[in-house]
Amino acid sequence: MAHEKNHDYHILPPSLWPLLGSLAGFVMLFGAVLFFHDHGPWMLLAGVVGVVYVMFGWWADVVNEGETGDHTPVVRIGLRYGFMMFIMSEVMFFAAWFWSFFKHAMYPMGPQSPLVDGVWPPAGIETFDPWHLPLINTLILLCSGCAATWAHHALVHDNNRKDMKWGLILAIALGALFTVFQVYEYGHAAFGFSGNIYGANFFMATGFHGAHVVIGTIFLFVCLIRLQRGHFTPEQHVGFEAAAWYWHFVDVVWLFLFAAIYIWGG
Repeated sequence: MAHEKNHDYHILPPSLWPLLGSLAGFVMLFGAVLFFHDHGPWMLLAGVVGVVYVMFGWWADVVNEGETGDHTPVVRIGLRYGFMMFIMSEVMFFAAWFWSFFKHAMYPMGPQSPLVDGVWPPAGIETFDPWHLPLINTLILLCSGCAATWAHHALVHDNNRKDMKWGLILAIALGALFTVFQVYEYGHAAFGFSGNIYGANFFMATGFHGAHVVIGTIFLFVCLIRLQRGHFTPEQHVGFEAAAWYWHFVDVVWLFLFAAIYIWGG
């Protein structure tokens, strides 16, 4: 009786995942430095494999905790707050790229005077027409977000797992299509990453967003697999809720990128 649980918190057992994750992250970043200095990609790849392994194992443990009753209402609140803070950190991450883009767009540097000779976009840069492929990609991503919302509504309000499944499938397919079109757009860019500040800002901002689309698509795919295995209830679905929040964050960031970089900055 002295050791009987009389609270709503989940006391985690000792785990090696934090230590393994920090070691794998160090190996990956140190390997990236070596790779950038022409020492081969092997340490970088080993670090990436280690990070992916830790992510899979650690999150599998979290999923198991949720399915075995450890995620009480109090624990679920903590998980939601934690994910909100993670998304806020992502907001600040993208704020850096927007800051750089706006700074160079409003004060372009010229050879003599930044306010007299500077032009934006830089001379010789042929930008994308925002009303062709970028607009199509915008509609695709917004429709994907609507599909994710449909899946969430089907689970929470109707416990309709069939509609939830098809909503997830549609969201995943549209997310993958967005990535395909983004790769196609990059392949037809009239400017490169290096040699000009416009290309550097463009590819860093849209490229990191593209990476987030890929991650979010995987996130939704994992939710689809969990749904097929009988996970999620209208009352307990923090994993899927986090995936939906992340996907809507990706949507909103793209709207700002489309308005700022493709329309205003072009």
